[in-house]
Amino acid sequence: MQTFRRACRPWLSARRAGDAWDRAREEKPGPRKERESSRVYAIVRCGGRQEKVALDDVLTVDKLPGETGSTVTLPALLVVDGDRVISDPAELGRYQITAEVVGDAAGPKINMIHYRNKTGYKRRLGHRQRYTQVRITGIDSGTKARSARSQASAGAEAKASEED
Repeated sequence: MQTFRRACRPWLSARRAGDAWDRAREEKPGPRKERESSRVYAIVRCGGRQEKVALDDVLTVDKLPGETGSTVTLPALLVVDGDRVISDPAELGRYQITAEVVGDAAGPKINMIHYRNKTGYKRRLGHRQRYTQVRITGIDSGTKARSARSQASAGAEAKASEED
């Protein structure tokens, strides 16, 4: 009696189909799956929508003010750092998601036609939504930024005290 796999794919021999089936069942998660679980990503609010972002992702969001190459900060709603999930608003305030404006983009052309039968009324309208493309440059916790700032200010104070 033929198996379902072989009946659906007669060009595969029974041995080959069985081997592929067994290999797929026995495959263990490789390093890629481990790497994905340890990635840092965040859910940010931008343009009235929520987007999942990771480092070096390019997003298309509603038109933002700013020149190409300027930096924008997006508010985080959720941050996943390896096994840690951060959703507490007090703790999220420390995280900064920074993005660089890559350029402008335009959505698809939408054509609208208004027509009333037997009256000779026809109107044709068109619309093309404008978007901005941004590249995520950093998902940083404020503790790192604060420690860098405090070190810089401590160094400046030390120089000032040496001069006095």
